[in-house]
Amino acid sequence: MATQFHVVVIGGGSTGAALVHDLTLRGLKVTLVERGELTSGTAGRHHGLLHSGGRYAVNDQESAIECIEENRILRKIAPGSFEENDGLFVAITDEDVAYLETFLAGCEACHIPTRVLTAEQVKRLEPHINPQVKLGVQVPDATMDCWRLPMRFFATAKHNGADIRPYTEVIGMLRTAGIVTGVRVRSHVTGQEYDIQADLVVNATGAWAEKVSEMAGARVPVKPTPGVMVAVRGRWCNMVINRLNKPSDGDIIVPQRGLSVIGTTSWTVEDPDRLGLPADHVRLMFEKGGELIPAVRHAPMRAAWSAARPLIAEGSAQEGRALPRTFKCFDHKVRDGVEGLVTISGGKGTTMRAMAEATADVVCAKLGIDAPCRTKEVVLLPYWAYYQ
Repeated sequence: MATQFHVVVIGGGSTGAALVHDLTLRGLKVTLVERGELTSGTAGRHHGLLHSGGRYAVNDQESAIECIEENRILRKIAPGSFEENDGLFVAITDEDVAYLETFLAGCEACHIPTRVLTAEQVKRLEPHINPQVKLGVQVPDATMDCWRLPMRFFATAKHNGADIRPYTEVIGMLRTAGIVTGVRVRSHVTGQEYDIQADLVVNATGAWAEKVSEMAGARVPVKPTPGVMVAVRGRWCNMVINRLNKPSDGDIIVPQRGLSVIGTTSWTVEDPDRLGLPADHVRLMFEKGGELIPAVRHAPMRAAWSAARPLIAEGSAQEGRALPRTFKCFDHKVRDGVEGLVTISGGKGTTMRAMAEATADVVCAKLGIDAPCRTKEVVLLPYWAYYQ
């Protein structure tokens, strides 16, 4: 194990968490910096859905396959982190019913298990469902706490020697003869500015990846694509409820403890720090969510928020939902002639471990390290171990 190599990871979200875990298992010295609290970006603001891949099985099969594979791995390495409640794709209209065969064919192609249910079976499982429901398809979705799962990766990485520094913002890249050799940071706790030297820097900042890579004169084709989510009081479903149709606004309700989270919309922005919370998007969540479960139309709102998806827009004129949900790792020496910097972006919370594995493979190849990935087998410490 080549512990003499030092890697700095920028970004304390789910991908950064999984990456420091992977790199420490491979014997590297790792420092992670995050400008805010851990998971304070997109990682802490999603539905909390452990994807089966069903949402992407028709139009984005690469992402669907990634999701179902990682779904199984995460259940194994993070036992107790998920409510293994499954999901239902429900048909409310004849148009939804017509989508059934396409959906089932997509799931089969992606190796996603399905079980077709009658309207009566759906109503017995979900008494609050729209009484006009015509049928349902059961898939292995699950729900999770979007903070606690990444913290299990952080906890394990920390106990294996990773240096994790929240409230530490990267304000510049260190470069020697055109090679990135570290980062300049500012502590938001002390106000101190200082340098961290590194053999390699990894940009794992998600929707902020383009802004960070530009500090080194590199480019990342990320389109920050926000969506609005609304949490209402009351657990109006026990399974994850999806609309049996192409992904659209307000077509999913995820139960989270005593709340129900309705999502989501989609638009693009230039600055992931300036998302906004459009009032008409919030209203749309109540309207569209009510088509699945009528009671949510009048349920008291607990919270509404937006989060930016870090979608890869390489060579595509598409935007929003048309963009794939898969991930990509960029070696900026190959892409931009900038040595010493690697970026990982795209993907889902569900694919955090796979994103980390792909990135760690690139890091090790660049540093000449022969160390296999072990994250498919190593069971993670509990989240609270981070604080011990």
